Amino acid sequence: MTDNRFDPETERYMVDYMNQNHSASVYWYARTYGDLWDAENASMLSIDKEGMELNVEMPDGERQIRIVFDHVLEDDDDAQSTLIEMSMKAREIIMNRAEQRRQEAG
Repeated sequence: MTDNRFDPETERYMVDYMNQNHSASVYWYARTYGDLWDAENASMLSIDKEGMELNVEMPDGERQIRIVFDHVLEDDDDAQSTLIEMSMKAREIIMNRAEQRRQEAG
């Protein structure tokens, strides 16, 4: 059986770092990977090698969601590169969606 947790200090550092320095990315994760397009804000609660837990502020209240990674992370370097890649993809999805809505609006 494999332990898919990071050590507590590493996890706390990653969570704090994402919430303090990359809050927009966390928000984008909730909107795109969590399919919560009406999200007003989001924060990371925890991360392990299989996914992350987010607290998402919605118009009707808060909810907690889990976003599963597309692979089991090897280490914190893999976590960093995976989160960066996810952020770039999420931003692209959001930009494309906004452009599509502008075109539909005429």
